[in-house]
Amino acid sequence: MQEINSIPERWYSTKEMCAYLGVTRDTLLTWINEKGMPAHKVGRGWKYKPSEVDAWIRSGKAADE
Repeated sequence: MQEINSIPERWYSTKEMCAYLGVTRDTLLTWINEKGMPAHKVGRGWKYKPSEVDAWIRSGKAADE
């Protein structure tokens, strides 16, 4: 059973995720296409869960060449 007071994690837009990570939009899209960064296509745009992106960075996949 879900806690009544638990607030679900919100989705970030591309602009918000760029600000969160301190990178450009082009870098973000490159990471999605070439490095498997977790992102979810919604319509014509992308949405991100910060916890998924943080886990991806911690896993070392962001640094893989």
